[in-house]
Amino acid sequence: MVATSPDTGSSPAVFDVAIAGASYSGLALAIALSEALDGSCHIAIIDRMPADRGPDADDGRAFALAAASIRLLRAISVWDAIAGEAQPVEGIDITDSSLDAGVRPVLLSYDNLTSDGEVATHIVPSHALLNSLFDKARTCPNVVFISAAQAAGLATTEFGARVLLADGREIDASLIVAADGRKSVLREAAGIDVIGWSYPQTGIVTRVRHDRPHQARAVQHFLPAGPFAILPLTGNRACITWTEDANEAKRILALDNADFLAEIDKRFGGKLGAIELDGPRAYWPLEMHLARSYVAPHFAVIGDAAHGVHPLAGQGLNLGFRDVAALTEAVADGVRLGFTAGDAQTLQRYERWRRFDSAMSAATFDAINRLFANDAALLRTAREAGLGLVDRMPALKRFFVSEAAGLTGDVPKLLRGKAA
Repeated sequence: MVATSPDTGSSPAVFDVAIAGASYSGLALAIALSEALDGSCHIAIIDRMPADRGPDADDGRAFALAAASIRLLRAISVWDAIAGEAQPVEGIDITDSSLDAGVRPVLLSYDNLTSDGEVATHIVPSHALLNSLFDKARTCPNVVFISAAQAAGLATTEFGARVLLADGREIDASLIVAADGRKSVLREAAGIDVIGWSYPQTGIVTRVRHDRPHQARAVQHFLPAGPFAILPLTGNRACITWTEDANEAKRILALDNADFLAEIDKRFGGKLGAIELDGPRAYWPLEMHLARSYVAPHFAVIGDAAHGVHPLAGQGLNLGFRDVAALTEAVADGVRLGFTAGDAQTLQRYERWRRFDSAMSAATFDAINRLFANDAALLRTAREAGLGLVDRMPALKRFFVSEAAGLTGDVPKLLRGKAA
């Protein structure tokens, strides 16, 4: 397997795998494939950023990484670099109340531990994770960054597929992977349609510092406009992941810091004492989408290019890491048997492994959002009764924790902490 330089004049650069997108899923896939095949797989990462890109800036976001995702990060030697900034979530409290409720009773509370005592979730700042993945990918043998480049098109060749870059360069590979986000150019170029819809909601994220310790517990307030999550961070800090009515979000986001903080405080619940802003605010319109197919000849989609789910359960990135683990194992097994990275049977195995799980996750999160983003008194009473019933069923709570941890079903090796 020989990779040519990306600067070979008019001749296409040739790789075994070309990944469009140097974000979380794309970088993790490059690292995982490099390690699984001992550096023998020549990989290109098409990165929009320049070659001298610096560390990713702090945008206030944080991810709720499931235990399975952390096992993957350990297996590809990334976790140690971010463990010091990761906050374990040892318990979760859930409320369902109106915005003006004077008291928000906890309707469901549970320890966030798997059956073997492993913490099921850690909260990790987004920039710490991305920087660690990028640093690790730069050290991988036979991984080449094609910087300041953007994928613009896709074509098939006699032996694989070709990525056409916006600046006119071309890259040939046995397997092209689209990790280029929700509006994936390559997914569209491959002729893969998506199903989905937009929500009349906006996601808002920021970080706050509070007086009292959070005791490693996360809080999910289900409010009429959408969930308001308080995710513990290291120190007396928390990441706020806030779903709000789109029109109301416009008003809130236009406020100055003092009034913006007052809106947070109104929803915060007061349990952690006085709060103050501790980071920037970010926001984005919410939507759900799912690719109708995850593969085409010599082509696959992963991460946000494959699926986008409502953020209420914080599972979007975890789904992307499941894609990474499944595709890595399918490709590595195929290559060891003498097939090329983009072999059709290999890609069919990946699609069977991932598409149903992603579809079920998207449907579940959509249904939960629709169920709780409704302030009808009768429905609220039924929800409260249902949450109270679950709170009295320890076995069911343990099942939910295992599901959220990503440890049930046919789990790829990397998500079990094993080499692919």
